[in-house]
Order: sequence, then C-alpha cells, then structure tokens
Amino acid sequence: MSTVAKILAKNVVFAIIFLLGFFTLSISGLKSFVDYQHQQHRVHIQTHAKSFQGSELEHFPTLLNKAYNYNTLTVVDQQKQEVGSYTKRKVDHPTLASWIHAEKPYRVSAKPLTATVTYQLNQNQLIGWFNTLSIFILLFTIFVVIIGTIFTSQLTVNANRKASEKVSKAIADEIKHAIDNKQDIEQFQLPGAFDQVNTMIQQLKEFIATRLSNTEELKQTAYVDSLTGLSNRNSFAEFFTAYAKHTRGSSFGVLFITRCTELRVINKVHGYQEGDRYLCQVGNILRRQIKNIEGASLFRLNGSDFATFIPNITLKASQTYADELTGLFNEYQVLADIDSVAYTGIVNFEISRPLGELLALADTAISIAETKHKNSWYIQSYEDMEDTSAIGYGSQSWGKEIDYVIEHQNVSLLTQLIQPNARNNKIYHEVLARFTNTSGEQMPTASFIAMAEKLDKIILIDRLVIEKVLSEIRNKNLTEQSFGINLSSRSIHDEHFIIWLERRLLKDKDIAARLIFEVSEYGLQQNVKDSVYFINMIHRAGAKVCVEHFGVGITSFKFFRELSPDYIKMDGSYTRGIENDKNNQYFLRLMIDLAHRMSIKVLAEGVETQEEKHTFDEILVDGCQGYYIGKPEGI
Repeated sequence: MSTVAKILAKNVVFAIIFLLGFFTLSISGLKSFVDYQHQQHRVHIQTHAKSFQGSELEHFPTLLNKAYNYNTLTVVDQQKQEVGSYTKRKVDHPTLASWIHAEKPYRVSAKPLTATVTYQLNQNQLIGWFNTLSIFILLFTIFVVIIGTIFTSQLTVNANRKASEKVSKAIADEIKHAIDNKQDIEQFQLPGAFDQVNTMIQQLKEFIATRLSNTEELKQTAYVDSLTGLSNRNSFAEFFTAYAKHTRGSSFGVLFITRCTELRVINKVHGYQEGDRYLCQVGNILRRQIKNIEGASLFRLNGSDFATFIPNITLKASQTYADELTGLFNEYQVLADIDSVAYTGIVNFEISRPLGELLALADTAISIAETKHKNSWYIQSYEDMEDTSAIGYGSQSWGKEIDYVIEHQNVSLLTQLIQPNARNNKIYHEVLARFTNTSGEQMPTASFIAMAEKLDKIILIDRLVIEKVLSEIRNKNLTEQSFGINLSSRSIHDEHFIIWLERRLLKDKDIAARLIFEVSEYGLQQNVKDSVYFINMIHRAGAKVCVEHFGVGITSFKFFRELSPDYIKMDGSYTRGIENDKNNQYFLRLMIDLAHRMSIKVLAEGVETQEEKHTFDEILVDGCQGYYIGKPEGI
C-alpha cells in the first residue's frame, strides 16, 4: 500500500470516530433540549388555564393552537369528553432526527379548568437547524480529511526523501571507505545501525550468485559439447567472428578439420558406447597436441568433426603438426583394433573469407585425404582452388579409387552374428564389406559408400558385393548358413538393377534362399510403390527382406500394411539404456506383438551389455546383434 493510501486510511478512521462522537453528543443534547421545551410548555398551559377560568371550555383548544405550533392537540373535559382537537394535515419531517416526532404525545392537566390537554409540539424548525449543522460538520470533516491527507503525505514524502538521502549518503560513504581500503566485497558489512540493509545486501548477493550460476549453466549448454567437454559449433562461430573483429585481418593461421570417419561403423558394429569412447579418445589426442601451442583452440563441430585453430603459423609449418597427429592416430588405431581413426583437412584461416567457404574447402581436403593412406591429411589452399584443374580434385580422386575397387574387385567380407533368442530359432549373419584402395590400404567404409552414392557408382558397388557374397558362399560351401546383405535405396529403386538381381538370384536359387537383403526404412519410404515391387521380386526369387533402422520414420506402422518384410531391425536408438527406459520397452512390446501377428521377426542392433540383452529377451525380440553378441569376423 502506498504512503498516501496509508495516510488517507488513518484520517478516514479518525474522521469516522469524530463524527460518531459528534452525532452521539448532538442527538443527546437535542433530546435534552426537547425535554426542557416540554417542561416549559406545561407551565405555559397551566398559566393559560388560570387566565381562561370562567370562560367556555370549548374555546380553550383554539386559544392554545393560536399561541403555539402543534403537530397534534386534543383537549378533554372531566367526563373524558373531547372539547376540541387539532391535527396538522401534513408534517414534513426532515430525515435526520425525525425520531423526535415518533415519540408519544405529552399529557397535561389544565387546572383549574379540570381539563386534560394531550399534545405533540412541531419541532421541524429545530430539527432543520440540526440537520443543516450536521451536513456542515460532515462536509467540513471530509474537507479536512482530504486537505490533511494531501498535506501530511507531502510532509511524509519530503521527510522520507531527506531520510533516504541521509541513509544513502551514509551507505555510500561506507562503500567508498571499503573501496579505499580495498576491502573484499564478500566481507563488506555496514555498521550495526544498518542491520536490515546488511540483510538485504546478503540476499542481493545470493540472488546475483544464483543468477550467475544459472547463466553459466545456460552458457555451458549452449556453447559446450556435453560428451567431450570441448567448445561446440556455436562457440566456434562466435570465436571466428570475434577473432576477425579483434585482428581486423592482420593475423593469420591454419585450420585443421579432423573427421572421425569410423564413427558410423563403430556405432553399428560395437555400439554407441564404444562410439562415444572413440570420439572422446580422438578429442583427448587433439587436446594434448595443442596443449603447448600458444593461442591454439579446439572445437567439436558436430558428431564426427573436430576443428583445431593454430594462429600465426603457415601451411608449410603446419605439416609437422599434421604428421605428429597422424602418428598418434596410427598408435590409437592399433590399440583400439579399428580400421582407421580420422582424416584431416588443412586450410588457411583467412578472416576475409566467409566461415562457410572455409569449412567447404576443408571438407574437400578431407575427401582427398581419405583416398590416401590411413589417418592421412591433405592441405587445400585457395590458390589451388583458383586453378580450375584442381577444382573437385577430391571427387576425382574418389572416383578413381572407386573405379579401381570395381575393376579389381577389391572388396573383402566380414560377418557379424545376429544371435537368436532361442536355440532352434535360426537368424542370420550380416555381411560387412570392406574396400581397399590403390595403395592396398583399407578405406573408411562410411566415406567410401557416401562418395559412391555422391558419384552415382553405388549400384555398381552393390552388384560387386552381391557377386562377392554369392562367390564366397559357393566356394566355401556355406549353404547351411544365412547371410544379410545391405542394399542402398538407390539400387532398390533402379529398374535395371532389379532386373539384374532377379536373374542373378534365379540362377542360384539354392543360395538365394539363404540371403536376406537389408534396406533402410528411410530408403523404402522414398518410393513405396517401387519398394513393394522390389520386395515382391525378392520373395519370388526365394530370398527375404529385412527393414533396418526401423522405428525412425514417422510412417513406420504403414509398413505392416503396405509391405511384407520378413524381418525388421529396430534402430539402435531404441537399444541404448533399454533396461531403464519403460517407454521404449512398452513401444517395442507393441511393435513385436504386431509384427509376430504377421509372421515378421524383430531384431535389435547395437546391443552392448548383458542388461540390454536380458531386457530384449524378456520382451521377446527374436534376435540381437552388437558388440556384446559378437565382433565381426571373416566370412
């Protein structure tokens, strides 16, 4: 409540008390005065009766009515016979104190006339004066309340302002004294007279500390990668802008983009926990490398890319750092027993060019590095890009390597077991293809497949893998086992490929019955009509179909109605922590029940722990695949 409202409330209370007291005393005095009038009037009636003696009694009421102002008047003789009476026809009673007229009439014995006079005096004039006075007092009181409130409020505000100025000056002097004496803000306290202020200061400190803590948490979420603890892409973008503004283009440096090319394979084969561990190890290697380099900064840009900025060095000087990095990656590759670790693209950190252009140039450098030896690096300069013959060199190099693989059939096969949940329930082994470059080194599978799709050579790669699988099965007499082969979405929607595959499967019907073709849910969704045609063809040839990465698309349930797959392989995102995720368990139970009603087997990929395997067994998944079940082995 404001100061003015408080003062007005107090004044109103005082005014009400005053008015109640005034009216109580006034009405009491008025009543006493009326009683006194009646006593005097009784004497007057007696006097008139004595002077009227000997006259006729019937004239006595007329005499009294002319002498006084009555409301009512009645005179009766000794025999109780009415001699005369008078009643005022209209009595205009004022509202205030009108209770006076409600009193019973007075009765007086008029001696010696032996008559009784009953009367009620007209008090309208007296009451009118009383009402006028009351209204005046009421209005005056209201006026005093309003004026008093305004005046008092102004005085209070002025007094408060002066007091506040004095207190503020005293606090300011104490703060200045603390600053002059270099007192720690955490230890700062005002004198005892300001205990309440000290309490407020402490509360303010706690509030600010909480706000700062929340701000820091938000900053950590927005600018720090939760897995590696490194600054993320948002932080890198801000760093680039701030660095450009600070140096104004006068500085120079080198940007390394390191891509963890094995992440997708590790996540699928070994599980997401191993994938996270792999990323953390690469991050630690990069962090240790820049530890003693002044001004160097490290960022994690996305799932597989790290950015390292080293200021004030040339591209030529950065080669030593790049060679050391390759050596460290080679050591980690041996310890982790993986095909490769990471490839690095190196470019000039030119502030004058847009960040997107810089990253695109580094991406080209990585593409070229992936065509060389394992964990290699490649320097891509703007000068090279300005030479038209060098533009797209990365894609050209990949094209040569892919053509070499196709021409020389440089593909090797590994298999990974999908373990059934019952001994008599046979599932299959998934075939994993590996490709070797012109130097005889194995290339990163995910990058190889991505570039084959980009260069429109993926259908030839799919045909190569299928031929290799059929050859291995026949040469090694593996007709008692079943094998899963991954196909790209491009292939299953290509008419010529479908014709070729059908003829090839019909040629080896006995082997076709042991093949399961794995196609991603996303790939099937791109063209449902062609996908239905492909699945029908596979079934005619005696083979089977598995929809992998199932459950990611928003139209997953449509596949139970429009397609007729033999298996569905749930996406790995449903596997991680399944033992503690009741929602995922409930969803999988529904999917499994629906699939089983249509004779479709359900598989789980990315199974890494015993707890996950046990949970999948409980919810009746037909088979599990992952690092916990078994590592990839030669076919």
